[in-house]
Amino acid sequence: MQKYILSLDQGTTSSRAIAYDKSADIGSVSSQEFDQIYPNNAWVEHEPEAIWNSQLKVAKTVIGSIDGDIEAIESIGITNQRETTILWNRKTGKAIYNAIVWQDRRTAGYCEKLKAEGKHEFIFKKTGLFLDAYFSASKIAWILDNIEGTRALALEGNLAFGTVDSWLCWKLSKGNLHITDASNASRTMLYNIHTLKWDEELLDLFNIPASILPKVVDSIGIVGYTEKSIFGKEIPISGIAGDQQAALFGQLCWNEGMMKCTYGTGSFIMLNTGKEALVSKSKLLTTIAWKRGDEVQYAIEGSVFIGGAVIQWLRDEMEFFKEASDSESLAEAAEDNGGIFFVPALAGLGAPYWDPFARGSIFGITRSTSKAHLTRAALESICFQVNTILGLLKLDYKGNIDQINVDGGASANNLLLQFQSDISDIEILRTNKLESTSLGVAFMAGIGIGFYSEENLLKLNESKHNFKPEMDKMIRKNLLGKWNEAVKRAMNWED
Repeated sequence: MQKYILSLDQGTTSSRAIAYDKSADIGSVSSQEFDQIYPNNAWVEHEPEAIWNSQLKVAKTVIGSIDGDIEAIESIGITNQRETTILWNRKTGKAIYNAIVWQDRRTAGYCEKLKAEGKHEFIFKKTGLFLDAYFSASKIAWILDNIEGTRALALEGNLAFGTVDSWLCWKLSKGNLHITDASNASRTMLYNIHTLKWDEELLDLFNIPASILPKVVDSIGIVGYTEKSIFGKEIPISGIAGDQQAALFGQLCWNEGMMKCTYGTGSFIMLNTGKEALVSKSKLLTTIAWKRGDEVQYAIEGSVFIGGAVIQWLRDEMEFFKEASDSESLAEAAEDNGGIFFVPALAGLGAPYWDPFARGSIFGITRSTSKAHLTRAALESICFQVNTILGLLKLDYKGNIDQINVDGGASANNLLLQFQSDISDIEILRTNKLESTSLGVAFMAGIGIGFYSEENLLKLNESKHNFKPEMDKMIRKNLLGKWNEAVKRAMNWED
């Protein structure tokens, strides 16, 4: 009977499950979108039970569609949207408030106040993170301060916090597991990435009780089991990682100096820095890539908040096309961007600006501007943002950076990748397995139980599609100049 690793990929807009066999080929896949909730300007929430129910449904669909059913599943790996914050009652297992999503900006003012008090450098040295509403700490503080009864629950020892991986582990084990892995912990702004412990000084700063925190476990190796009634048998959970770290692992960027970019809801560029927690001088983030036993791998990361989400916005809110994949043909209908520059600061701007008050802006509109021009400008905006990060990485990292591995749904778009290569003057390598996030945590889970070996996985590294720069240097220079001017005009829009 064919055996599989079940990868649970819980993303910002959908939950996905994929069964991978010994050759890392897909045996079955299922996905389901769930509602995005916008209760206020720049607020983004998810219903925690919707996250769980959609993830459970797709997992059961995949299990039911493979030969051997549940007996064919050897292990589970979990990868997730990071920083998204959930608090729940330990006794009832019910969330006390909606999940506050990583894109949410409600705590921007609170973070600005901490910056004014001079707390940024203190936080950065411990966590490698830039003080911003993006991360979990200020979201936890907001729930504790604004939702009645939460602090009382915490004092009673009945309140639990978790990022989405913690929530899924709790649900899968029916409350027996309250855990997170080191990669997800490193995104909370409460975890010291040097001591590898929850930091008491950070907890005091944000007024967060330690009693609510999960146990931090390895990214690779068995950390617990699903409760038998969930799937019909106990299944080991042997791999956990935040989505971008999982993608780095799935791209086989295991060695220092290797880099990937994932084009998903956001765009995330991550460079493996090995055993060194490299400190960025360019407002990029230092993060834990993964932990296995005593070995910790670090990475430096740049975050683009709105990547593929700008195409979703054109699809859903502007109704430019019915399917996101249609954006490529519509953009190709325009010879160029028609002078349009689209700054998609729909959730503020991430690295290196860290401006929560920037807002989406479109410059250069004339009577001749068409849907095609706007769509092309939206696609190009993803590449402009990624290019900015690549430039900063080259400043921070002294090694040679001449190519980047790419994955994620939007990387199927040839127009986008060619423009990325052109505007960044860099070779782009696209894997044949675009789902590097789910694949990466499957690799972790498989290695964790001996299903995969590192040597065999390296042999599976398939040939990649290459995109090489073709753009004239003066055209590149002019486009980048216009883009930088557009960003300046979009910043600090909100008061």
